[in-house]
Amino acid sequence: MSQSNNTQKNRNDKNRSGQNQLNYVLSYLIFAFLCMWLFQQFIIKPITVRETEITYSEFKSKIKSKEVSDVLLGEYRIVGMMKNPNATSAEDEKIPFTTVAMPNGDPTLIELLDENGINYTISEPANPLGSIILGYLIPLLFFGVIWYLISRQVEKSGGSFGGLGGIMSIGQSKATEVKPEDVNVTFKDVGGADEAIEELQDIIQFLKEPEQFSKLGGRIPKGVLLVGPPGTGKTLLAKATAGEAHVPFFETSGSEFVEMFVGVGAARVRNLFDQARKVAPAIIFIDEIDAIGQSRVGPGRFGSNDEREQTLNQLLSEIDGFKSDKGKPVIIMAATNRPEILDPALLRAGRFDRQVTVSIPDLIGRKQILQIHSKNIKLDPSFDLDRAARMTPGFSGADLANVMNEAALLAARRNGNSVNMDDFELAIERIVAGLEKKTRVMNEKERTAVAYHESGHALIGEIVPNGDPVAKVSIVPRGRGALGYTMQMPTEDRYLMTQSELEDKIAVLLGGRAAESIIFNEISTGAADDIKKATELARRMVTEFGMSEKLGVVRYATPQYQFLESYETAAVASPETLKLIDEEVQRILDEQFKRVINLLNENRDALESLTKLLLEKETISGEEVKEAIAKQRIKEPAIV
Repeated sequence: MSQSNNTQKNRNDKNRSGQNQLNYVLSYLIFAFLCMWLFQQFIIKPITVRETEITYSEFKSKIKSKEVSDVLLGEYRIVGMMKNPNATSAEDEKIPFTTVAMPNGDPTLIELLDENGINYTISEPANPLGSIILGYLIPLLFFGVIWYLISRQVEKSGGSFGGLGGIMSIGQSKATEVKPEDVNVTFKDVGGADEAIEELQDIIQFLKEPEQFSKLGGRIPKGVLLVGPPGTGKTLLAKATAGEAHVPFFETSGSEFVEMFVGVGAARVRNLFDQARKVAPAIIFIDEIDAIGQSRVGPGRFGSNDEREQTLNQLLSEIDGFKSDKGKPVIIMAATNRPEILDPALLRAGRFDRQVTVSIPDLIGRKQILQIHSKNIKLDPSFDLDRAARMTPGFSGADLANVMNEAALLAARRNGNSVNMDDFELAIERIVAGLEKKTRVMNEKERTAVAYHESGHALIGEIVPNGDPVAKVSIVPRGRGALGYTMQMPTEDRYLMTQSELEDKIAVLLGGRAAESIIFNEISTGAADDIKKATELARRMVTEFGMSEKLGVVRYATPQYQFLESYETAAVASPETLKLIDEEVQRILDEQFKRVINLLNENRDALESLTKLLLEKETISGEEVKEAIAKQRIKEPAIV
């Protein structure tokens, strides 16, 4: 029964292919003849008769007035020379003319020419074969060559022909097909995503042995949605899934389905699934699916987008469609960092009913990723991957790959034989803070102010009980507008933070502004970014985390983005409550600023010692910070 179905399917494919070829030939002939007719009517003919054509009655009138000198009588057209009334020289006395001959000939024309003594010649009828060759076959061959060149170019770029599809291939899918033997990525190339890999094992097993699941009546998820921040390896996971299952892989993006013309996106979706079913089992991967899968209802949706909605509807019907074969499955995988805006119909059971979260890697995951990206890089024997992983909290897989590559470039730039930890630290600084601005020269007053500012951050970071250890302090200007920076290195990854820990973070952020205020009795613009971060953190404490006694355990903020790097929130409250929120945010910031002022006043000697060392060396390590303040007596944090 299965063999009979395959035979019938092959026969249908051959018939469809033959029909497409016939449509292609017919469309080519129609197109070529249309071009030739337009070429002759609007280009060749106007050029030859534009300025010399006269009416037949005018021609006979000029014969009678003896203005015509020579005439060539043709079957369809009469040409000759006539006197020029506006001649200014002997060369301009005669000008050419042409007119259309009478359809069945004019019996009085020869007699009229003889009466007026005009020389005339009768042209021999043209050879029909020559007219056909010159008028049709040569132009047809010309357009054929053009068509062939265009078709070859379209086929090279992934297009296909069917009717006018070679040129008008707008409805063809732009997905890139990767054959099983060309998928050279496996789960060994993916680090820091052990939970996601475990979730995808069922998909791999189903693609390898679909009969085992269908025999037991099991139904594997048709769609898998990979959710996570940018750069966490969602596309890499999809490729690795195809590599582990050893099946074809179709890669595309949601934006490639969206066009100005309504219906094009739906046609591309159909074409994509048709291609995948021919080589099934296969995987279709749509990156940034939110480009076509946005919710059709909800806040901010005041109008409609027919093209996007038709594309989404077609995608939903293809996932549910009757064309699916349990023995030859097509698994659709998609990725997004904005799952909250996807249409509910896309996420319901039976469609994208398995969601796999790919999060920022933890300490162990970062070490795995660094090991993968350092395989082809010559590391110094002293290179400590554990320390490198601890230095990069919050980095995604793409960030870690970039840091490791940047470290290799820095090592090559200094003509080193291997990459060491100094190169890695410099790479982090370049990526986080930007390039060193060695040409930017600060005057001594600005340089001193920056040194006190950064010393304030570092000192508070070492004093507060929940502060992360300081790894490096620098007053060398950087490319992103930073005149200096203080780098802290957490000892472990944290997933839960208490109120006192958040308050300590705010205190460290305000340490630079407080140091300037104590030393110079005035403030500068250098703390703008610190104040912004401190304010955002304090507002989140009040509106999201319920850390305000006056407001209670109530959430007043709606997160705008789930995985994008933004903490902006819109408060949902009455005007009175909004005013109270502002007052509570102000209270938290004021309390921590007063606390930092007290701490720095009590440890003024340590601040001066650290600033002196920083002005001398410009860049100091965490160990040097500890040594500088260890010589002074650090007082316990004051209770505010």
